[in-house]
Amino acid sequence: MARINLLPWREELRKERNQRFGIAMGVVAAVIGALVFVAHLYMESVLEHQRERNGVLEQEIAAVDKKIREIKDIEQKKRSLLARMNVIQELQSSRPVVVHLFDEMVRTLPEGVVLDSLAQSGDEITLVGIAQSNERISTYMRNLEASEWLGSPRLEVIQGGGGEGRHRFTLKVKQTWKKKAEEE
Repeated sequence: MARINLLPWREELRKERNQRFGIAMGVVAAVIGALVFVAHLYMESVLEHQRERNGVLEQEIAAVDKKIREIKDIEQKKRSLLARMNVIQELQSSRPVVVHLFDEMVRTLPEGVVLDSLAQSGDEITLVGIAQSNERISTYMRNLEASEWLGSPRLEVIQGGGGEGRHRFTLKVKQTWKKKAEEE
Protein backbone atom coordinates (compact mmCIF):
# COMPACT_ATOMS: atom_id res chain seq x y z
CA MET A 1 0.00 0.00 0.00
CA ALA A 2 1.19 3.37 -0.86
CA ARG A 3 1.62 5.86 1.79
CA ILE A 4 0.49 9.37 1.06
CA ASN A 5 1.54 11.94 3.51
CA LEU A 6 -0.93 14.84 3.46
CA LEU A 7 0.68 16.59 6.40
CA PRO A 8 3.10 18.76 4.43
CA TRP A 9 0.29 19.97 2.21
CA ARG A 10 -1.84 20.84 5.20
CA GLU A 11 1.13 22.36 6.89
CA GLU A 12 1.86 24.51 3.85
CA LEU A 13 -1.81 25.50 3.70
CA ARG A 14 -1.67 26.37 7.39
CA LYS A 15 1.50 28.43 6.85
CA GLU A 16 -0.10 30.19 3.91
CA ARG A 17 -3.25 30.93 5.95
CA ASN A 18 -1.10 32.19 8.82
CA GLN A 19 0.78 34.44 6.40
CA ARG A 20 -2.49 35.82 4.96
CA PHE A 21 -3.81 36.25 8.47
CA GLY A 22 -0.62 38.10 9.48
CA ILE A 23 -0.84 40.29 6.38
CA ALA A 24 -4.55 40.94 7.01
CA MET A 25 -3.75 41.80 10.64
CA GLY A 26 -0.97 44.13 9.49
CA VAL A 27 -3.29 45.81 6.97
CA VAL A 28 -6.02 46.11 9.62
CA ALA A 29 -3.51 47.54 12.10
CA ALA A 30 -2.26 49.99 9.46
CA VAL A 31 -5.82 51.02 8.59
CA ILE A 32 -6.70 51.41 12.28
CA GLY A 33 -3.50 53.40 12.83
CA ALA A 34 -4.32 55.59 9.83
CA LEU A 35 -7.88 56.09 11.13
CA VAL A 36 -6.57 56.97 14.60
CA PHE A 37 -4.08 59.40 13.02
CA VAL A 38 -6.80 61.00 10.87
CA ALA A 39 -9.14 61.21 13.89
CA HIS A 40 -6.31 62.80 15.90
CA LEU A 41 -5.67 65.35 13.14
CA TYR A 42 -9.40 66.10 12.92
CA MET A 43 -9.71 66.58 16.70
CA GLU A 44 -6.63 68.80 16.73
CA SER A 45 -8.10 70.95 13.96
CA VAL A 46 -11.41 71.18 15.84
CA LEU A 47 -9.54 72.13 19.03
CA GLU A 48 -7.44 74.68 17.17
CA HIS A 49 -10.58 76.18 15.62
CA GLN A 50 -12.18 76.38 19.08
CA ARG A 51 -9.02 78.01 20.49
CA GLU A 52 -9.18 80.61 17.74
CA ARG A 53 -12.84 81.28 18.51
CA ASN A 54 -12.01 81.55 22.22
CA GLY A 55 -9.23 84.01 21.40
CA VAL A 56 -11.62 86.14 19.36
CA LEU A 57 -14.18 86.01 22.18
CA GLU A 58 -11.55 87.01 24.74
CA GLN A 59 -10.55 89.97 22.56
CA GLU A 60 -14.18 91.02 22.23
CA ILE A 61 -14.73 90.63 25.97
CA ALA A 62 -11.66 92.80 26.65
CA ALA A 63 -12.98 95.44 24.24
CA VAL A 64 -16.42 95.37 25.89
CA ASP A 65 -14.82 95.59 29.36
CA LYS A 66 -12.87 98.63 28.21
CA LYS A 67 -16.06 100.22 26.90
CA ILE A 68 -17.82 99.45 30.19
CA ARG A 69 -15.01 101.16 32.11
CA GLU A 70 -15.27 104.16 29.78
CA ILE A 71 -19.04 104.27 30.31
CA LYS A 72 -18.57 104.14 34.09
CA ASP A 73 -16.04 106.98 33.87
CA ILE A 74 -18.45 109.00 31.76
CA GLU A 75 -21.28 108.31 34.21
CA GLN A 76 -19.05 109.43 37.09
CA LYS A 77 -18.19 112.63 35.20
CA LYS A 78 -21.89 113.12 34.48
CA ARG A 79 -22.78 112.77 38.19
CA SER A 80 -19.98 115.18 39.06
CA LEU A 81 -21.16 117.72 36.49
CA LEU A 82 -24.77 117.39 37.66
CA ALA A 83 -23.66 117.98 41.25
CA ARG A 84 -21.75 121.06 40.14
CA MET A 85 -24.74 122.28 38.16
CA ASN A 86 -26.97 121.84 41.20
CA VAL A 87 -24.53 123.83 43.34
CA ILE A 88 -24.42 126.56 40.71
CA GLN A 89 -28.21 126.62 40.49
CA GLU A 90 -28.48 126.88 44.28
CA LEU A 91 -25.97 129.71 44.28
CA GLN A 92 -27.84 131.45 41.46
CA SER A 93 -31.13 131.09 43.31
CA SER A 94 -29.63 132.32 46.59
CA ARG A 95 -27.93 135.37 45.10
CA PRO A 96 -30.84 137.73 45.75
CA VAL A 97 -31.24 136.26 49.23
CA VAL A 98 -28.20 138.15 50.53
CA VAL A 99 -29.76 141.40 49.39
CA HIS A 100 -33.08 140.48 51.02
CA LEU A 101 -31.26 139.37 54.16
CA PHE A 102 -29.39 142.65 54.62
CA ASP A 103 -32.50 144.63 53.69
CA GLU A 104 -34.46 142.73 56.31
CA MET A 105 -31.70 143.33 58.88
CA VAL A 106 -31.99 147.08 58.30
CA ARG A 107 -35.80 147.05 58.39
CA THR A 108 -36.03 145.06 61.61
CA LEU A 109 -33.32 146.97 63.48
CA PRO A 110 -35.01 149.41 65.91
CA GLU A 111 -33.58 152.76 66.90
CA GLY A 112 -31.11 152.48 69.76
CA VAL A 113 -29.70 149.08 68.66
CA VAL A 114 -26.35 148.78 66.91
CA LEU A 115 -24.96 145.50 65.46
CA ASP A 116 -21.24 144.86 65.89
CA SER A 117 -20.92 141.59 64.05
CA LEU A 118 -22.86 139.13 62.00
CA ALA A 119 -21.87 135.46 61.50
CA GLN A 120 -23.71 132.83 59.48
CA SER A 121 -23.53 129.06 59.95
CA GLY A 122 -25.89 127.21 57.66
CA ASP A 123 -29.36 128.70 58.13
CA GLU A 124 -28.49 130.20 61.51
CA ILE A 125 -27.23 133.77 61.90
CA THR A 126 -25.49 134.98 65.05
CA LEU A 127 -25.91 138.68 65.71
CA VAL A 128 -23.75 140.53 68.26
CA GLY A 129 -24.62 144.09 69.15
CA ILE A 130 -25.24 146.83 71.69
CA ALA A 131 -28.67 148.15 72.72
CA GLN A 132 -29.64 151.13 74.85
CA SER A 133 -32.05 149.00 76.89
CA ASN A 134 -33.52 145.53 77.29
CA GLU A 135 -36.78 146.81 75.79
CA ARG A 136 -34.96 147.66 72.55
CA ILE A 137 -33.58 144.11 72.40
CA SER A 138 -37.13 142.77 72.94
CA THR A 139 -38.41 145.01 70.16
CA TYR A 140 -35.66 143.78 67.87
CA MET A 141 -36.59 140.16 68.64
CA ARG A 142 -40.29 140.86 67.91
CA ASN A 143 -39.33 142.54 64.62
CA LEU A 144 -37.21 139.53 63.67
CA GLU A 145 -40.08 137.16 64.52
CA ALA A 146 -42.44 139.16 62.29
CA SER A 147 -39.95 139.17 59.41
CA GLU A 148 -40.65 137.19 56.25
CA TRP A 149 -36.97 136.29 55.77
CA LEU A 150 -35.89 135.73 59.37
CA GLY A 151 -37.50 133.94 62.29
CA SER A 152 -37.12 132.06 65.58
CA PRO A 153 -34.89 134.60 67.37
CA ARG A 154 -33.14 133.22 70.44
CA LEU A 155 -31.30 135.43 72.92
CA GLU A 156 -28.03 133.75 73.90
CA VAL A 157 -26.19 136.34 76.03
CA ILE A 158 -27.07 139.72 77.48
CA GLN A 159 -24.65 141.78 79.53
CA GLY A 160 -25.93 144.90 81.15
CA GLY A 161 -24.46 148.21 82.14
CA GLY A 162 -21.58 148.91 79.84
CA GLY A 163 -21.84 152.61 80.66
CA GLU A 164 -24.62 154.99 79.61
CA GLY A 165 -27.15 152.13 79.99
CA ARG A 166 -25.78 150.04 77.17
CA HIS A 167 -26.44 146.31 77.04
CA ARG A 168 -24.27 143.96 74.98
CA PHE A 169 -26.22 141.01 73.51
CA THR A 170 -25.78 137.92 71.37
CA LEU A 171 -28.81 136.80 69.42
CA LYS A 172 -29.30 133.80 67.14
CA VAL A 173 -31.91 133.83 64.39
CA LYS A 174 -32.90 131.35 61.66
CA GLN A 175 -33.23 132.18 57.99
CA THR A 176 -36.58 131.34 56.46
CA TRP A 177 -35.63 132.49 52.98
CA LYS A 178 -35.86 129.01 51.43
CA LYS A 179 -39.58 128.85 52.14
CA LYS A 180 -39.99 132.36 50.77
CA ALA A 181 -37.91 131.59 47.68
CA GLU A 182 -39.94 128.41 47.01
CA GLU A 183 -43.17 130.39 47.22
CA GLU A 184 -41.85 132.95 44.74
